[in-house]
Amino acid sequence: MAIKTRSYPVDGKHEMTVDEFKRWLKKFDEDKDGKISKDELADAIRVSGGWFARRKSKYGIRSVDANANGFVDDNEIKNLAEFAEKHLNVRILHLY
Repeated sequence: MAIKTRSYPVDGKHEMTVDEFKRWLKKFDEDKDGKISKDELADAIRVSGGWFARRKSKYGIRSVDANANGFVDDNEIKNLAEFAEKHLNVRILHLY
């Protein structure tokens, strides 16, 4: 019996560019402050079909928040995209 890994499509996609990832993530910026909070990230994970959304969002923020302010801002989005690739099975296309 094979063990399946859980995959989280984002807007129905498993692959996207960093810009597409940013646009998708901004949909969850409820207070429109330009930053993603732990709760907003949990909503994004949950909407994408993710399990343990609160735990993953807490871990995600802690992992990518370079300035330790508790939010992911535009300067840290690339780090969040890398987190999504490693932990949420979303492939980010890096176009050079």
